[in-house]
Amino acid sequence: MAWDFSTDPGFEDKLAWARGFVRDEIYPLEVLDLDHEGFRRVAAPLQEQVKANGLWAAHLDPELGGQGYGQLKLGLLHEVLGASELAPFVFGCQAPDSGNAELIAVAGTAAQRERWMRPLLDGELLSAFAMTEQGTGSDPRQLTTSARLEGGAESGEWVIEGRKWCVGNAGRSDFHIVMAVTDPDADPYHRMSMIIVPTTVPGIEVRELGLMNDPNHDMPVWSHAEVGYHDVRVPAANLLGGRGEAFTLAQKRLGPGRIHHCMRWIGVCRRAFDMLCERAVSVEVHGGPLADKQTVQNWVADSAAAIEAARLLTLKAAWTIDQVGASAARTEIAMIKYFGATVLHDVIDRAVQVHGSLGFSTDMPLEQMYRWARAARIYDGPDEVHRVTVARRLLRDYRPTMPPTEHIPTRRAAALEAFRERFDAEAVQ
Repeated sequence: MAWDFSTDPGFEDKLAWARGFVRDEIYPLEVLDLDHEGFRRVAAPLQEQVKANGLWAAHLDPELGGQGYGQLKLGLLHEVLGASELAPFVFGCQAPDSGNAELIAVAGTAAQRERWMRPLLDGELLSAFAMTEQGTGSDPRQLTTSARLEGGAESGEWVIEGRKWCVGNAGRSDFHIVMAVTDPDADPYHRMSMIIVPTTVPGIEVRELGLMNDPNHDMPVWSHAEVGYHDVRVPAANLLGGRGEAFTLAQKRLGPGRIHHCMRWIGVCRRAFDMLCERAVSVEVHGGPLADKQTVQNWVADSAAAIEAARLLTLKAAWTIDQVGASAARTEIAMIKYFGATVLHDVIDRAVQVHGSLGFSTDMPLEQMYRWARAARIYDGPDEVHRVTVARRLLRDYRPTMPPTEHIPTRRAAALEAFRERFDAEAVQ
């Protein structure tokens, strides 16, 4: 077994270019108060530079218009992009579009890939993923939005009824991928299907939502909405994948997506950490710089260790996916989600604290980062559910044992029996 923490020189050159590009070309856009359309116009020429440098849509294989880097290299790239919420869009790998492109690539027909995936990859279309519903918690088996097939599977149409909650970019997108119950009498894991729904069809009702980090729903990249589907009709051919396969497809989509999320969180952490350290060496209180205060030194040291631990844990999960696939990496994927979300919150919190009232004000980006970090413990499944997943999977390898395996009197008796011919039993009792 070989352990190697290096990055091959060719890809490291690309990462170095991306770091400089994000810092010099994307950071300045954050302070211009651009709306969604204005940002898309400004981003267009930047996207061409990304394409010219071979980093566009890096989440897909080359035959699908991407770069085929695998999850490990993708993780390293997303660490760079995470430093700015605007960067993923410029690199063509923003949520929910990246996950939706992967879904269509994996499960879509040739016609669906041509109609929806290609324009999505080219940045010509935007999409939404409509799964979550109010009152169902983190259990997709409780979803109630339904789709019934009228007519045959070839020439009929799906009729969708229901309401979805907190759908990313629902009001800005050209199509939704809707997760709906199509077979209510099937077992819980085969009741649902995914259906592509163009936003131009009648019956879609969108109510924009204010969030803790975006109370006026005016962020340039993302918005979130409650969506009602009332007698929404789409062709039967818009079924994505097989009927009843939504649960399996969702797992394929969400697993690798958590690698991207968690590595972007590392990018956010590093930016907050830099602000923390800069402040520590810049401000003097009580006779000396903050950097000389033991509490601040503890914050610096603890943050550095936590960031590195989260980073290595996430890259290990990415490596595992590349080696054995997402299904076999479920423990690692779940672990990085709740661990990374906690590190993200704690590092930003320390950075806010060391800045005092300046960190709490909108004169620094920390307050907005802090509010968005709180969502990390909720989206893609709440931390509590991922902890349960990890605990259950780990506990499968253990069996009830009495007395305990490490019970010293029992072990001593067994050792005396095993070695009685080598030792004088009287001498060791």
